[in-house]
Parts: sequence; C-alpha cells; structure tokens
Amino acid sequence: MDVSWIPGSADLVVVIVAVAAIAGGAVALLRRPGRGGGEAQAPTPAPRDGARPAPADEGTPAAPARPAPEDPSSRLARLRSRLSGGMGSALLAIFSRGSLSADDWEELEETLLAADVGAASTEALLDDLRARLKATPDAEPYALLREALLAVVDPGLDRSLDLAPADGVPATAVVVGVNGVGKTTTVGKLARVLVAEGRTVVLGAADTFRAAAADQLETWGARVGVPVVRSDRDGADPASVAFEAAQKGRDDGADVVLVDTAGRLQNKAGLMDELGKIVRVVSKVSPPREVLLVLDATTGQNGLTQARVFGEVAPLTGIVLTKLDGTARGGIVVAVQRELGVPVKFIGLGEGEDDLAPFDAAQFVDGILGR
Repeated sequence: MDVSWIPGSADLVVVIVAVAAIAGGAVALLRRPGRGGGEAQAPTPAPRDGARPAPADEGTPAAPARPAPEDPSSRLARLRSRLSGGMGSALLAIFSRGSLSADDWEELEETLLAADVGAASTEALLDDLRARLKATPDAEPYALLREALLAVVDPGLDRSLDLAPADGVPATAVVVGVNGVGKTTTVGKLARVLVAEGRTVVLGAADTFRAAAADQLETWGARVGVPVVRSDRDGADPASVAFEAAQKGRDDGADVVLVDTAGRLQNKAGLMDELGKIVRVVSKVSPPREVLLVLDATTGQNGLTQARVFGEVAPLTGIVLTKLDGTARGGIVVAVQRELGVPVKFIGLGEGEDDLAPFDAAQFVDGILGR
C-alpha cells in the first residue's frame, strides 16, 4: 500500500513493523511446550538407572529386514564356475583322444596328483577306472571316471548337521582348525545360515590367544544379529569362555551354540589338552553334537595331515572346506573322504555372508571335472 502521501509516513511504517514483531514473539511464546499452547508436548522423562533416553521419533524409517541368504543351488553354480578350467580341462583333453594309451594313463595320473587327489586315492581311482573300462569297453571313459569319483566322494555319509536342541538345552558345535584357514569366518557364516533357518544362536569366542579373533567374531555377531560371549582379557582360559557361551545359550533358550577355538598345532599334546578341556566343560551344559574341522583347500595334502591330527584329538563329525575358488585344488576332498571317512558338510566360496554352501557330491565332482 502506498502511504507516501501521509505526513510522517516513514515513521508510521517503522511503528507498524515493530508492533508486528512483538505480537509474533508473544504467539511463539504461547506455543512453547508447557505454556498452555495448543501444540504443547509433555516433557521427555528423565532416564532411570543411568540409561540414555530414547531418541525422539523424527520419522526415520525402520531399518529394512535382512535379505534371505542366497539359494544353495546358486552358490553351487558359482562353485562349478570357479572349479572349471583346472583339472577338468586337462581331463577333457586326455579323454578327447579316444582310447587311452600308456602315455594317456600317465598324464591322467599326473593330472589327478596335481589336483591334490593324493597318491593313494589316485592309484585307487585309476584301478577302479581300468576295471570299469574292462567291464564296459564301449563306455565313455570320462563318464566312468565321474562314477569312480562319486563312489569315493559320496560313499553314503550323513552330511546333515545334528544341531537340534533337546529338552531346553541348546545343541553345541565346536569348530576347530589351524590358524588362517578361515575358521572364525566360517563360524560367522554358519551362524548366518542357522539364523536364516529361524534358529537362535549364541557364539563363543574361545580363541583367546588372538584378540583379533574375538573382535572378528563380534563383528560377525553384529552383522548376523546374534550375541557373542568373549573374555575381557587376552590369554583367558578358552574352556571358561566356551562354558559361559553354553550357559548363556541355555539361559537364553537358544537353539545352537557355536564355539570358535584356537588353531595352534605346534604342540599336539597341548592342543589335545586344550580341546579336550573345552569339550569336557561344555559337556556339563550341552555335550557337543558336532566337531567341525575347517580346512583350507589351497593347502593340499597338508590339509590331510591336519585332519589326521585333529581327528586324533577330537571325534570329528564333519569338515568345512574353505577358499575353494579357481586357484584351489579341490581334489583334497577325495583324499579326505577316502582316507578319513569324515563327511565334508560345507564348502566356503569367499568372504561374504552367503559364501558358505552345503556340500553336494555330484555338483562338486561335476565342478572339478569341468562338466
């Protein structure tokens, strides 16, 4: 509005603006919480017992639910793609020549040995293949080798996990293996599998000789959403931590307790004492149903030696084969199954949450054969 024609109009405008500002401040004061305004809110109650008050609801959306694990068939497809190109390519080249000559048999032996099938297992496989070819001379040698491998890798062993709680007591699994094979990561990924199946899990960080192991397991626990029992100091008694984990599992009504252990092999007697004590004290709450040995697929026949040592220390119920990628020589599975009779129950394909798959003998054999 044009007020320039009014005498002293400039002073009048200043007065009007000042009055409006004062009125606006009064309205804002009346609308403060606790002042009787229509938008007043109750004050936030003081926290009790030292707890921090819950943050005010600012309309932040809830965190999305964790996605379901990758389907096992998809994981096994990744396994086949990673294994293909190694032993499989060499075998295809040999069998594509037609009938096997003496040189072909020698090359076949070298190929199996290079894939870490092992001397004894290689000899047994070739003898089996010769017998099959003699019985069915018109059969495809490649197909007969697949049958021979399956007979060794899948001799009817039970590959299921015996981890069902009973009478309110959680089922306990102790995971063993030398340092560096991916043991702690395997515990975390196995917890992921169990949680996805609807089971409640407690983790026990009984590898107290490496602070990084407990920290790593806590990271996995937070990622998967399960509690972790650990010691506050390095070098604590591993059996004590395992016992506390088993107790927490029972008190919380958990379904499964997974115990991660140290992996030192410098002294077999010391290893035997340590693992034996863990099993004894945990058994007071829940006798271990599973003792799973984690093996690194890249270690080859050295992994078989490790398996023998741990097999003397604890009654192994299954093997988890880790680091099974394009550079790994998965023939160690053949040697382990044939010489130890311990079923391979899981295979590790990487560091991701879903890089653990149940072992499938046919898929595995087809993978190492490049089919």
